[in-house]
Amino acid sequence: MISSSEFAKRRETLTAMMAENSIAIITAAPERVRNRDVHYPYRQDSDFYYLTNFPEPEAVMVLIPGRPQGEFLLFCRDRNIEREIWDGYRAGPEGACEHYGADDAFPIDDIDDILPGLLEGRDRVYYAMGKDTAFDKHLMDWVNNIRSRARAGASPPGEFVDLDHLLHELRLFKSHAEQKIMRTAAEISARAHCRAMQICKPGMYEYQLQAELEHEFAMAGSRSPAYSSIVGGGANGCILHYVENSAKLKDGDLVLIDAGCELQHYASDITRTFPVNGKFTAEQKALYDVVLESQLAAIEVCQVGNHWNEPHQKTVEIITDGLIDLGILRGSRDELMETGAFRDFYMHRAGHWLGMDVHDVGDYKVHDEWRVLEPGMVLTVEPGIYISPDNHDVEPRWRGIGIRIEDDVLIKSKGPSILSAAVPKATADIEALMAETR
Repeated sequence: MISSSEFAKRRETLTAMMAENSIAIITAAPERVRNRDVHYPYRQDSDFYYLTNFPEPEAVMVLIPGRPQGEFLLFCRDRNIEREIWDGYRAGPEGACEHYGADDAFPIDDIDDILPGLLEGRDRVYYAMGKDTAFDKHLMDWVNNIRSRARAGASPPGEFVDLDHLLHELRLFKSHAEQKIMRTAAEISARAHCRAMQICKPGMYEYQLQAELEHEFAMAGSRSPAYSSIVGGGANGCILHYVENSAKLKDGDLVLIDAGCELQHYASDITRTFPVNGKFTAEQKALYDVVLESQLAAIEVCQVGNHWNEPHQKTVEIITDGLIDLGILRGSRDELMETGAFRDFYMHRAGHWLGMDVHDVGDYKVHDEWRVLEPGMVLTVEPGIYISPDNHDVEPRWRGIGIRIEDDVLIKSKGPSILSAAVPKATADIEALMAETR
């Protein structure tokens, strides 16, 4: 669990990075309608939560460096006993100060009366324009109103600066507390993947495996998946973001599962591919071993001082070589990499940052150069091979096979730490685990 002192330290760090006589504004995530009179389960905006720990919608946080009365202000819903009977507890402004560390808190209905006065005369406004278009309009209306009174002595803000550049750099580096949560989330997800392997059999539906995964998440303390679970049997494994999960699993097919739980607002992200009946065919094993070799090599180069693109480049080299060896690609590695021929079978990058968002924030390049890996970063490593059932340029025995292997990797000074190592990925280990329940 992230302590209140760590949330306060995050705000202090961001405030110290801001210019004098500036202000930062961040809005909470809105509630989203699922269908008539029903909302999706609420999940707070990651940037907002990272700084506030505040879980409610209809809220705005403000940071003002050097403000004598306190630098952290929060606008939120007022207490309302009648609405709380229907919708649940609200902290209210008093609770925002008492439980969430706000120096000052005000009812969200008073924001039009208070926030314009806080904006007036500021040299710089840090704000993520375009993220919340409704609030963008409110903000510009306030600024334009101040500008309209310039002849009367009003002073509009001098400039707007994108807050994401500062805030997302902070989020890229995970503290020890964050690392601990992410390791636990990955361990929960690893157990769920093992459960899916053990219970899988021909005739089950993809959504039934999904239910087993998400049951394991919930029983271990996770309130939700970190993203829509992907359970793709057979050719469905060739669809990168397949989420329909409605097909029956067939004897002789592989099933690709890309699923991870969210724990205390931190994501895990694991993919495993295994045979529905517990035994790889020769073709499945041949392709699988190429993907696994590339993944192991990519993880090995996730070292401090190497740059972001090195793991991806390693996967491209090994997958290209493997496809040549199997007769699926023809030509030299250099030629095939230069022309991008491998992209017919491996069309995505080898990974992404991982954190509060499953595709987490943080620049991949700095000044047009690939970012150097540093301790505290967490990334996924997830190469794959996907041979479309409609690809008539390859022999029929290869068609409809989709394979991806993904782990969560923490960059440490002594070498990469695989947070999701508890779920097997060698073919012999997968077959042995699946055989235990057959």
